[in-house]
Amino acid sequence: MKSHNPADNQFDRFELFLLGDGEKKVTWKLDTRVPNTAIFTFNKEDHTIGNLLSKRLHKYPTVKFAGYQIPHPLFATFDLRVSTDGSVSPKEAIVQACRDVVQDLEVFSREFTKEMELKKIAKAGGEA
Repeated sequence: MKSHNPADNQFDRFELFLLGDGEKKVTWKLDTRVPNTAIFTFNKEDHTIGNLLSKRLHKYPTVKFAGYQIPHPLFATFDLRVSTDGSVSPKEAIVQACRDVVQDLEVFSREFTKEMELKKIAKAGGEA
């Protein structure tokens, strides 16, 4: 159930990205007009993930095309079209991109935490 703020007649923004009962995060279908191409529809997501995945897919030599579009700005969905050279399927390319992005974010989190701890130590040493 969505919490409602009667003062401003709006729902909390984070709730726009929560999946409801029976909703899927990602659906996909093959594009029959172009070989080795699929269109993935991401539900309750926006430019953040769309751009991240699209840019990651561009790094793979097996991916010939990757691009996303937001069908309507009021709805939190985007379509990601992926074409490969046939050595991997578009679905395999997406799964690999997701794994790589998660790995990159883990490295970023570790490095950020390490730098923040070093900054705290340096600050504490300067006050002594």
